[in-house]
Amino acid sequence: MRLAKYLAHAGVASRRRSETLIASGVVTVGGEVVTDPARDVDDRSGVAVEGEPVRPEPREVWILNKPLDVVSTAREPGSRQAVTDLVPSKRRLYPVGRLDADSTGLILLTNDGELANRLTHPRYGVERAYRATLRKPPTEAQIARLRKGVKLEDGPTRPAGVRRYGKRGIEITLREGRNRQIRRMAGAVGNDVVSLKRIRFGSIELGRLPEGEARRLGAGQLESLWQDAGRNE
Repeated sequence: MRLAKYLAHAGVASRRRSETLIASGVVTVGGEVVTDPARDVDDRSGVAVEGEPVRPEPREVWILNKPLDVVSTAREPGSRQAVTDLVPSKRRLYPVGRLDADSTGLILLTNDGELANRLTHPRYGVERAYRATLRKPPTEAQIARLRKGVKLEDGPTRPAGVRRYGKRGIEITLREGRNRQIRRMAGAVGNDVVSLKRIRFGSIELGRLPEGEARRLGAGQLESLWQDAGRNE
């Protein structure tokens, strides 16, 4: 692993701040000063910052039921609350992908960069399932178009799993995660999303987790997530 990434994963600082620390000459590897952030290191390399050994943080993954108007960032520069404020962990967590401020439901947070990258990488096509309430009851033609895939300004969407949920609702399952994708898909077929809630990410379901609360995933759920992310590929 590159040195800057190693420091970030160990909770020393952000990736960018870690690069600054390395350039300043306060980081040593095996007792020698290293100023190259791309230097390959691992847990046996003897990495230290200002003489203090760097030990990797234990990896954690949390599920949060995100409320409305909470932002999916590790730190919110404005006045709005960030998802990391709602997770009772001392680790330096960051969200896996994004969930818009005007959307609610399941979001994962972790300090495991490799897992987060695989869960969001298009190669693995990890499913995300949502419940959307539309402004108008969806027609069969609209549902058929959503299932087949629609043309957006950044290209056609992949086929999606879509089924009715109540009079104006649909459950939609995607294997991609573009910006505001479901809202744009609804607009492309002549409808609008009034509310949107994510209910599943890979094999992890929101279930009855109360809004605004978080829960750390156990070993079995972590193993399932790694399988979702193509660990055996």
